[in-house]
Amino acid sequence: MTQKLFFISTFAILLFSGCAQTAPDVPGANNISGTDALSGDTVSINENNYGNGNGMDANGNYNSSSDGFKSVYFAFGDYAISPNMEPSMHTNIQVATSAGAKIKIEGNCDEFGTDEYNYALGLKRAKAVKDSLVAQGIAASKMIMVSFGESSPVCQTPSDTCYDRNRRVDLRLIK
Repeated sequence: MTQKLFFISTFAILLFSGCAQTAPDVPGANNISGTDALSGDTVSINENNYGNGNGMDANGNYNSSSDGFKSVYFAFGDYAISPNMEPSMHTNIQVATSAGAKIKIEGNCDEFGTDEYNYALGLKRAKAVKDSLVAQGIAASKMIMVSFGESSPVCQTPSDTCYDRNRRVDLRLIK
């Protein structure tokens, strides 16, 4: 019995001592592996040209997109474009077709969930809008996606209406 206990103890010590090693410090290394490193153009945007100031479009609907685009809103925790957002997507397709600049697609979320969850959800929402535009013939190379997660709310009142306004994708031209 003592021999078995000695063997188990020795094995456990060897196992756990291997976990205590630190990662090698390689200058210039990052956490991106493989040849899929992110790259792309450097862009600038006019941060002061977002929306029309009060968040309402000419028809009295909330819109925090600019340059003729319409914001696309999503249900709680969802990233599928709902049928009631089709008129907004139709407008976005028309504007994107005639746009001479790149389009920035910004995914946003309400404040519920962790930062990581909201970042991923915002990215999924932006991708759903991008995929819809691509399906209508807009070149994917003409679009850039970004997720703000919960960090770019248009409304901060603790109400369902406010949370609904923050679950959105905004589109803007990069100038």
